[in-house]
Amino acid sequence: MPGTNLTREEAQERARLLTVDAYEIDLDLSGAQEGGTYRSVTTVRFDSAEAGAETFIDLVAPAVHDIVLNGKDLDIAAVFRDSRITLQHLRAGANELKVVADCSYTNTGEGLHRFVDPVDEQAYLYTQFEVPDARRVFASFEQPDLKATFRFTVKAPSGWTVISNSPTPEPKDDVWSFEPTPRISTYITALIAGPYHAVHSSYEKDGQSVPLGIYCRPSLAEHLDADEIFAVTRQGFEWFQEKFDYAYPFAKYDQLFVPEFNAGAMENAGAVTIRDQYVFRSKVTDAAYETRAETILHELAHMWFGDLVTMEWWNDLWLNESFATYTSIACQAYAEGSKWPHSWTTFANSMKTWAYRQDQLPSTHPIMADIRDLDDVLVNFDGITYAKGASVLKQLVAYVGQDAFFKGVQAYFKAHAFGNTRLSDLLGALEETSGRDLKTWSKAWLETAGINILRPEIETDGNGHVTSFTVLQEAPALPAGAKGEPTLRPHRIAIGCYDLDAAGKLVRTNRIELDVDGGRTTVPYPAGTARPAVVLLNDDDLSYAKVRLDEESLAVVTEHLGDFTESLPRALSWASAWDMTRDGELAARDYLALVLSGIGKESDIGVVQSLHRQVKLAVDMYAAPEWRETGLTQWTDATLAHLRAAAPGSDHQLAWARAFAATARTPLQLDLLQSLLDGTEEIEGLAVDTELRWAFVQRLAASGLLDEEEIAAEYERDRTAAGECHAASARAAQPSEAAKAEAWASVVESDKLPNSLQEAVINGFVESDQRELLAPYTEKYFAAVKDVWDSRSHEMAQQIAVGLYPAFQVSQATLDATDAWLASAEPSAALRRLVSESRAGVERALKAQAADAAAASA
Repeated sequence: MPGTNLTREEAQERARLLTVDAYEIDLDLSGAQEGGTYRSVTTVRFDSAEAGAETFIDLVAPAVHDIVLNGKDLDIAAVFRDSRITLQHLRAGANELKVVADCSYTNTGEGLHRFVDPVDEQAYLYTQFEVPDARRVFASFEQPDLKATFRFTVKAPSGWTVISNSPTPEPKDDVWSFEPTPRISTYITALIAGPYHAVHSSYEKDGQSVPLGIYCRPSLAEHLDADEIFAVTRQGFEWFQEKFDYAYPFAKYDQLFVPEFNAGAMENAGAVTIRDQYVFRSKVTDAAYETRAETILHELAHMWFGDLVTMEWWNDLWLNESFATYTSIACQAYAEGSKWPHSWTTFANSMKTWAYRQDQLPSTHPIMADIRDLDDVLVNFDGITYAKGASVLKQLVAYVGQDAFFKGVQAYFKAHAFGNTRLSDLLGALEETSGRDLKTWSKAWLETAGINILRPEIETDGNGHVTSFTVLQEAPALPAGAKGEPTLRPHRIAIGCYDLDAAGKLVRTNRIELDVDGGRTTVPYPAGTARPAVVLLNDDDLSYAKVRLDEESLAVVTEHLGDFTESLPRALSWASAWDMTRDGELAARDYLALVLSGIGKESDIGVVQSLHRQVKLAVDMYAAPEWRETGLTQWTDATLAHLRAAAPGSDHQLAWARAFAATARTPLQLDLLQSLLDGTEEIEGLAVDTELRWAFVQRLAASGLLDEEEIAAEYERDRTAAGECHAASARAAQPSEAAKAEAWASVVESDKLPNSLQEAVINGFVESDQRELLAPYTEKYFAAVKDVWDSRSHEMAQQIAVGLYPAFQVSQATLDATDAWLASAEPSAALRRLVSESRAGVERALKAQAADAAAASA
């Protein structure tokens, strides 16, 4: 991470001393088309609580020309070190600082990112400041609780558009002078500049009018479905303003689809940046539209929770992200006219499985994490911060009631608008509206790590009538290296009782909602009632826990999983089976058999696509090596059969085409891919469009059937930024020592690739079918990764540290090599965490492979 690592104690001391009033930031971006550096002039006005005090302001810049504090020129060499400008002898009360510097454009997606579109050869800029990267563009007190107003003035090339947090003004002589923002944090300020294509509209309601804008590069304009994006946005405005009882707090709302974006999106106040892969160039399934909609709503929710009211320090990052995740999915589920009322199924199937995985790693941590410094924050955008936190918020809503929850949120927004808060402020508001004491709940759920397992214990008499029904709760030992103790927690759950109807469908015949607390909870089940065919704990997915089926339920579900009439219990059953597979309780070959028996009845396309990914991972990682090829053959044969049987032009047909392309292996299968690619064979309804072509190209290249010339020819068909990345992946995927060496060198031995191309090369380099070819790179990885971490920006280093770890080399030797490196390399805490997480994946795979082999011999 370029720049000094700010600690929590330093931030607390600076916040005690300073009150920041206003920034005026002048940027000269007129040379952006050529790149290099740009002039940044920052004037900041702030108050000091003490006369004669000393503090610092943050700046990452290759050159600083002037530093003027209260009219006095400071000695730059004496006060500017690394990323800090020391400010001494402050006045009590008002102070003014002016800093003139040259700052650098980046190609890493951090700070002010510069991208040149190969289609029109024009430069496009955007900022990404979370966590500590505003300091790459202007001098700033870089912490969330030092809010201020920001006035940006930007000189840009002629013909460009400049967008910021405030409404876009008319330029004068190519200078764009924005009005000051409300009081906001540094990390949600934004500038986006370039010859962007724009579509404008507005949200109108009872005299309220909020200007709406959507932007993308002109080369993507033909694919921009602005009406659909505006519709989702208006749905969010309608639902959030009603639930929050607080009008949208900024002057306009722009959504900017920008290139080479590292995350899904970023909640800059009034100027949300979104990865432009969400402008779909080719046919995608409804699941992709649902995911995009959730992202749009997530960022919109942040305008209130995160931007209007902001965490004091980064240990409450989880609350920012979890609240936005929970409310975005609730909006999809409950808003009138929503296209995705099944969004809790998607949540159970994707977000929750991410959380369960993260919570079983050695890096697991309480939801309210102990964030000591910026390094801690940067690796904490994880499945606990987002998905476990949102799951627990869903549990909290079930615990206090939805009406009480939102009444508390309304009071919270009104009390803390444009200020900073801690978790206790929100919990206090919820205690007021719900009448519940949340301190015990908070301690159990937010301040402890790890996951619980819930199991049903059911006894029956000779007539099949239930005589006793108990829910058992376990708190497994935390993974080795994790801090904390196993904890039994209070759960609010529903228990679903399902029976087969005359048509062979599993329908819910009874639902029991209750609080589970401690190791054993008695279920109030009517005496003398027949045992249902399936008992599903945590039905409706109210709580956060791993759920197991009892033996009789598992037998029925194994045969009838696809026969649940509702999508959510199917998703919960699929998720339970996947979790059992990862834990080695269900053999990988049995998981494959379960999926093959039930996936044809699965109507939810998001679930289908998740199962595709999970089956591939199960066979690649969790199956006994000697059976792996058999499993892959079974799976690939099934993907082709389902592809041919799917309704022409359907989402399922497209999903099966992609699943087939990911694993085709026999000469006949690869010939079919080639024939579909060159048009000599067709499958009715299947449009082999740009993105699907690249999926076929990637597999053919990885199988050694396309050479450099053929990959280059494919790139000529799609000479775009996306095409360039796909071509880079295909080259790196080729099964030759030369291709691997070239890919490795371009990523590890050089730092010239931009973030998107580096990611593409890594994705192509790591092919599960090429274990032997990749084996020599285990040693090379451990020889290089620390130097990479120490010399690259955070995003670039993390891509390499995680992406190139030898995850497919599932062996004790890989564990030993990792342990030796961890013991000797003295990595930073952040790098140690990432490598330890990757090691845990290999360890889990080894155990699952042993379980699969044991199941075969049994």
